[in-house]
Amino acid sequence: MVAMKIMYVANILLAGWISISSLFYPKTAQFSVFQQNFEYSESIRLVGALWLGITILSILGLFFPEKMSVVFLFQLIYKSSWLLFAALPAIVNSSPYPKGMAICFLVWIVILPFVIPWKYLFS
Repeated sequence: MVAMKIMYVANILLAGWISISSLFYPKTAQFSVFQQNFEYSESIRLVGALWLGITILSILGLFFPEKMSVVFLFQLIYKSSWLLFAALPAIVNSSPYPKGMAICFLVWIVILPFVIPWKYLFS
């Protein structure tokens, strides 16, 4: 339970900052979050909206840790997918990609399987 709350707080801090920056200051997010690896696009705000949803669910997770743990499963799926289908091909092809984001996602997908209450989710 403590590990889940730590992850919720980490989500609130990281996803919260990324969502605010992406939604309200997308050109700044292009530099800070995405490390100038992509042309500016309004899709940065779409990503910001996704991370705002994760932030809100993580705030609720502080009060209802197990019930909101599906947000961790969602993060495990989308972060793994992004690493596999976006970052890995970029690495193989020596194309630009946000390295900081990739490292953060990798850390998350290593930790999340140990935090997710699997029995609760699938009971």
